[in-house]
Amino acid sequence: MKFLYTNALLFSFLFVFCLSHVSASNSSIDNFLQCLPSRSNPSHPISNAVYTPTNSSFLSVLQNYIRNSRFNTSTTPKPLAIVTPLDISHVQATVICAKTNGIEIRIRSGGHDYEGLSYVANVPFIILDMFNLRSIDVDIPNETASIQSGATLGELYYKISQKSNIHAFPAGVCFTVGAGGHFSGGGYGNMLRQYGLSIDNIIDAQVVDANGRILNRESMGEDLFWAIRGGGGASFCVILSWKLKLVRVPEIVTVFNVQRTLAQGATNIVMQWQQVASTIDNKLFIRVQPQAIQQGGSKTVQVTFIALYLGRASTLVPLMNKSFPRLGLQAQDCTEMPWINTTLFWNGNPIGTPLEVLLDRAPSPSNSYGKNKSDYVKTPIPRAGLEAIWKKMIQLQSNNVFLMQWNPYGGRMSEIPENATAFPYRAGNLFKMQYITLWQDDGVEAINRNIQATRELHATFTPYVTKNPRQAFLNYRDIDIGTNNNGNLVFAQDYFKNNVKRLLEVKAKVDPSDFFRYEQSIPVFPKRK
Repeated sequence: MKFLYTNALLFSFLFVFCLSHVSASNSSIDNFLQCLPSRSNPSHPISNAVYTPTNSSFLSVLQNYIRNSRFNTSTTPKPLAIVTPLDISHVQATVICAKTNGIEIRIRSGGHDYEGLSYVANVPFIILDMFNLRSIDVDIPNETASIQSGATLGELYYKISQKSNIHAFPAGVCFTVGAGGHFSGGGYGNMLRQYGLSIDNIIDAQVVDANGRILNRESMGEDLFWAIRGGGGASFCVILSWKLKLVRVPEIVTVFNVQRTLAQGATNIVMQWQQVASTIDNKLFIRVQPQAIQQGGSKTVQVTFIALYLGRASTLVPLMNKSFPRLGLQAQDCTEMPWINTTLFWNGNPIGTPLEVLLDRAPSPSNSYGKNKSDYVKTPIPRAGLEAIWKKMIQLQSNNVFLMQWNPYGGRMSEIPENATAFPYRAGNLFKMQYITLWQDDGVEAINRNIQATRELHATFTPYVTKNPRQAFLNYRDIDIGTNNNGNLVFAQDYFKNNVKRLLEVKAKVDPSDFFRYEQSIPVFPKRK
């Protein structure tokens, strides 16, 4: 929801904010702003990229990339300034001047941040918003692409499609996500069983480190390059761009979207899906999406089976009937299309939607409130467990969208060692789950009710998911699992498992002053004497 502010309300808020952060909001921010021009390229004036609360465009720039309305209220802490780099030197200047003046930064590349950690903080801070740095260069002869952090997945997919109909890149299905954060957290998509995650297909990166230096893979070293592929770039540096290795896809692929309610045998189908989804042909990815719905005068659970198959329907249907017969897939359920069109299909756009929609940077609708969580499953959930889960979903569903997404593993994901990148969750997982609750009511009661409902469903799964740690996916931000305050590393263990130790070592090496920090960043521990 976009909020309109009167000048009186804005100045009142800023006055209260400044009272509690006097040193940073007065001398420090003034010194920061004065520092910027001297540290940036004079041929690209940084003044055109800086917004302070006195600027009439400040709120619109702030709100343009807020994708969760929980963090777009009058009481949400606001930055002291927003820098929207028009040149790489602006990123360098922001880092150097913020570090010199003791001001924390939050780095935003797309705004799809479930907890708002890339643009909200409870300390004096500035936002480094990368949306102006979004160039993409696709090199088909070498089967590579270079993409700046502020570019979206949709823009990447579109640019690839303009050069080739047999190349693609394995990444997310929500095409308004920014490349900077998406890839640094792993880059999860529907071709992972064939090609792995996005980070498994990244061959170089360009970053700005805590000293303002521009580094690539060679100059940053393999430790930092390892860490930013799955460990979250914002703990270590600012990601400027990525170099990607494109993958090959058939000219025509197949998708389907089949729905079954509990009365139509959804439980039996899900039981079989758990047995086969991670072992079936690697070219086939079948997501299960349970959702609590109103049907007639009562509630039930409807399960959607949505799939991408890197091949033709004539091969897919017999494969399904042999390996996953309970779904009862028929030829008329399948639609063949070029890979690029599947990106729109998976985003929920009707068949025939123009490809140019991929260039839209704002999601629709863009004013939803949300709470998300994640889990991993290593052994099939028994029938009694599924029935308990459906019962809980029906009980908790109210005036909201209450659903889950279960994404199968196996294939390439089982072949890559868990320490190959900072993202650790590889072999041994049947599927990863995302909990999604969306609503429109901006009242405090609605917010609290829906957050609590998500937590209750998450608790219902406790017997059936990973333990010690209870694994979670970094890009599905969840502040419930903890922060880095007081040496608490529960959140890091959940996100990174056995890779935490190496991440701590990389952090201490490349950012010993802990400049790049936020609520769930990798910390720097004091050296023992």
